[in-house]
Amino acid sequence: MAEIRLTKVERGETKIRNVPIAVTPEGFWCCPTPGGFPKTLKAQIPLNKTKPQSPTGKASVNRKQTPSDDRKPTLNRSETVNPDDEKGSVVDIPDTNAAVAAERMPRTKNENLPRKVSIEFGEPGTSDMKVVLFGKTGLSVKLNLHKNVLVKNSSFFADRLSKQESGFPCLEIEDCEDIEIYVETMGLMYCKDMKQRLIKLSVQHVLRLLKVAEVIGFTSCIYSCLDYLEAIPWVGEEEEEKVVTSVLCLQKEVAGVNPVLKRVSSNVSKSPKDTFSHIMELMLKSREERGRREMKSIVLKLLREGSSASDNVGSSDICYETIYASCRSCLESLLSQYRQAAEPEFNERPTDIKEPVAKQLALDADNLSWLLEILADRQAADEFAVMWASQQELASLHMKLPIMTRYHISCITARLFVGIGRGELLPSKDIRHMLLLTWLQPLISDYSWLQHGCRQFDHKVVDEGIGRTILTLPLEDQQSILLSWFGSFLKAGDNCPNLQKAFEVWWRRTFIRPYAESQGNQIQLDNSLTSDAVD
Repeated sequence: MAEIRLTKVERGETKIRNVPIAVTPEGFWCCPTPGGFPKTLKAQIPLNKTKPQSPTGKASVNRKQTPSDDRKPTLNRSETVNPDDEKGSVVDIPDTNAAVAAERMPRTKNENLPRKVSIEFGEPGTSDMKVVLFGKTGLSVKLNLHKNVLVKNSSFFADRLSKQESGFPCLEIEDCEDIEIYVETMGLMYCKDMKQRLIKLSVQHVLRLLKVAEVIGFTSCIYSCLDYLEAIPWVGEEEEEKVVTSVLCLQKEVAGVNPVLKRVSSNVSKSPKDTFSHIMELMLKSREERGRREMKSIVLKLLREGSSASDNVGSSDICYETIYASCRSCLESLLSQYRQAAEPEFNERPTDIKEPVAKQLALDADNLSWLLEILADRQAADEFAVMWASQQELASLHMKLPIMTRYHISCITARLFVGIGRGELLPSKDIRHMLLLTWLQPLISDYSWLQHGCRQFDHKVVDEGIGRTILTLPLEDQQSILLSWFGSFLKAGDNCPNLQKAFEVWWRRTFIRPYAESQGNQIQLDNSLTSDAVD
């Protein structure tokens, strides 16, 4: 935090390198750009240049020069305060002793830098208050201000200046971290329309102004900055995080904080479950293909991000409950459409009756595939596997529908096998077995169409998932399923899932492993006999 020193000095006491001052129509001086300060600093005397000692050999004391016609003591009283300390501390130091003590005391790294005023703002002839800012890089700025302006706009300056004696005060602020923003904040005290000034600045710049305004108690600037932040768009997550962090650092009694934070928080008592359910309902009922596809991708991405970043178990429970409720609703609708489409006279009905059923069936299947994808990503699809394995009626009606209508259902079955093969869901042995008995044959029947008519279908991934799922079963169940597949593969060839890797594993487990076990038993017997002979 910057250190502030309040001294009483005389007018025109220091030689200043004046720079042109641009004054706006509203009476506010234009703060130089941040690049202007270093350029001015480079033009000064090198930082490590020292003055030669006097011929008398005595320690020289740096004093501020005064005009020849008016030589008075430089400092009568010194007051050091800190902006964070409301009470401050006052120390009376005699003039000569203070100067000698300062010469004898070892200087810190920042104090070794030359105290040279590089830039001056304001009119010395009309001001009654001086503020000198010392940056940590050795740069310093002198501001010629007006006491009534500081007292009116800054609670910090009002408190400090009320304690000082009559005279021409000079306030020194040391170790300024952001000296350019200090200069600009002081200048904003003379600005009649602060909103017009801030509207030209970036969000990052306004956050810097807000920080300094809070330090010096510049209330009107704080409120103007908050109004700006409440209205301006925040671009990107990084900028939003900076704004929220900066605003939260403000004291709670600042009234303008809440409107800014309302952008990222809500006081509405509506349950998140209701909001999420409404979003899911809109998604599942939409019939516009492009809009559904794009919004499904966005919602899936956001749910993935929330799953990886959130530790809120309650929020996850709400999500699962809503998703499974949607799954049950879609399954009921899907079974209803299957029953209609499986009726013998359905194909003889007019197109305007058949087409809505086919579209609703495809919509329900697509919704179930999307919901399964969400659950699999969150490792929460075990219950979905139970629901799908128990759909014996749906599986029995499957072959009665045209393949171009029913193949959407086989995509759901394929995704379940892939998930089990990847370890994304871990249903019980009985559920895995029931899933294969109920849905593997319908999947084999639709396999050729899936390879050629479904762009999202990756037969290699699906083949591997089916094989791994089969190999998780007891050996006798593996044999039953793989022998049934073996007969289908010999008839259909490439139009059937290729489970050769799983078949090879089953073969080794069935015909080679028992031989290895018998060999191991023989070795153990031989070792036992050898041990008995030695004894």
